[in-house]
Amino acid sequence: MPGLHALVVDDEQPVLDELVFLLGRDERIASVRAARSGTEALRVLEAGDVDLVFLDVVMPGLSGLEIGRVLSRFRTPPRIVFVTAHDAHAVDAFELGVVDYLLKPIREDRLRESVRRAGIEAESEQTAPDESIAVELGGVTRFIQRSLVAYAEAQGDYVRLHTVDGDGHLIRMPLSSLAEQWAEAGFVRIHRSLVVNLAHVREVRVHAGRCSVVVPAGDDAVELSVARRHTKELRQLIHERAQ
Repeated sequence: MPGLHALVVDDEQPVLDELVFLLGRDERIASVRAARSGTEALRVLEAGDVDLVFLDVVMPGLSGLEIGRVLSRFRTPPRIVFVTAHDAHAVDAFELGVVDYLLKPIREDRLRESVRRAGIEAESEQTAPDESIAVELGGVTRFIQRSLVAYAEAQGDYVRLHTVDGDGHLIRMPLSSLAEQWAEAGFVRIHRSLVVNLAHVREVRVHAGRCSVVVPAGDDAVELSVARRHTKELRQLIHERAQ
């Protein structure tokens, strides 16, 4: 994975300094720049060459949410990680499609996890273009982006696509065909009835020899069991994408 160019935005100098220092220790980060305000951040971002932004949510002037909305209109927006002292804005953050949501004080292991998630998204964008999926509901055809699908679940002759916003959409396709066609986009079989999007895996849990993954589902998250026969392959793929 090529090195990521990061920008840290926070009006608190100690937090800013700590994030810059910790990111500088991460071998996946090629460069780190810093900004003390939203206005300063936008000047840096307009110049380009920023892949990943660590953005404080609450700041004087332009808030992190306001900056995030501006960035969502960029032709090629950088990935965003929101950094905050509380989780009151988590729902708004994920509606903007952020990579992660970090709570202060920042732990280095959680920061590294955010970089990992950003790297997976960057890799997916490079290896497989996003795709619009046609779904029908009540005689109306809608289009959803494949990148927003957290996991897919077999339901008879259909597959239900579960998106990160918690919606479910039925499409007529065998799960085996979906797993094969979407493999290059980071989708992997974890169970005979489940395919998961690695880009949206928040956690991998192992308990009593059984493995599961956690993916977003609207304002909450859902834990999906991984079949024993798929556990080794899943963990290997996650390890490879983290490199």
